[in-house]
Amino acid sequence: MSFTSCLAVAFGGALGSLARYMLSVAAQPISGSLPWGTIIINILGSFIIGLFGTLTLAQGRYPVSENVRLLVMVGICGGFTTFSSFSLQTLDLMRTGAMGRAAVNVIASVVLCVGAVALGHFTATWFNRDVRIVQFAIEEESGPVQTS
Repeated sequence: MSFTSCLAVAFGGALGSLARYMLSVAAQPISGSLPWGTIIINILGSFIIGLFGTLTLAQGRYPVSENVRLLVMVGICGGFTTFSSFSLQTLDLMRTGAMGRAAVNVIASVVLCVGAVALGHFTATWFNRDVRIVQFAIEEESGPVQTS
C-alpha cells in the first residue's frame, strides 16, 4: 500500500460519494414506495465495477495501472456503492464453481446486514429514549420507505 494508492482511493471515494448524493437527490421524485435511488445506484455501481474490472485486467482489452483500478473500483465504486464490491465478489465465487459459498455470501450478507441495521436502529432508539427523532427526506437516498 503506497501513498499514491491511498490518494487514488481517497479521491475516487470523494467522487463516488458525490455521485451517489447527486443521483439520490435526482431520484427523489420517483422514490415514493421504493428507494429507487439506492436501487439504481446499486445496479449502476455493479455494472460499472463489472465492466471496468474486466476490461482493465492485465489480459483485458484496455489494461490500466493498479492505481487506476484502485481509483475506479475501490474509490469511485466504493464511495458510490459497496454493493458493487459484494456483487463482484459473489460473481467471482460463482465463476470458480463455488455456488454454495456464493449463496452463503448472498444470504449472509443480506440477512446479517439487515439484522445489523435493525440492531443499530434499536440500540440508537434505546439511547435516544425521550428524544423525538425526525428523519430528513434525503436521509439514505429516498427517506423512509412507504408501504401501501
